[in-house]
Amino acid sequence: MSDLTLLVLRVAFLALLWVFVFAVVYALRSDLFGGRVRKLPAEPVAAVRGPVAAPPAVQSLPTSPVVTPGGGTGGLTGAATRLVITSGGKSGLEIPLDGDPLTIGRASDSGLQIRDDYTSTHHARLLLWGQDWVIQDLDSTNGTFVDGRRIEQPTTVPLRTSVKVGATTFELRTSA
Repeated sequence: MSDLTLLVLRVAFLALLWVFVFAVVYALRSDLFGGRVRKLPAEPVAAVRGPVAAPPAVQSLPTSPVVTPGGGTGGLTGAATRLVITSGGKSGLEIPLDGDPLTIGRASDSGLQIRDDYTSTHHARLLLWGQDWVIQDLDSTNGTFVDGRRIEQPTTVPLRTSVKVGATTFELRTSA
């Protein structure tokens, strides 16, 4: 092989190696930091429940009975008319439940917007299924917990049972 051919091969190999290094660095950066994020306005005093855009469905609701935190099926949860945040950045906030699905997450189109590092963009969905309120985890990174247990499938939420999403905990209550 001539010296010129060897030099061209070395330079091509070095360029290919640098392309690979930059691809790895780009993949790590996007995994750790995500895409570009626009600056969010200051926290509003009261939660505004705007139109809820449907995030991509991760799993459909089952036709069989939904799992409850205690291991049974179903419960008296349909009487819940409000969601009360018991701990977290919006502690004390109450959101009326009117039977429409409520999306929970960091996204600006979420019905309950939670801004913390442990909440996914579209973290969970709370919806009325028959007479029961059911929470569905939307493949969040840190999970959704009902009564201290991480849920993997749609789960009923009994009255006054703690539900943890990120660093925020809430309960369903009646209007008493």
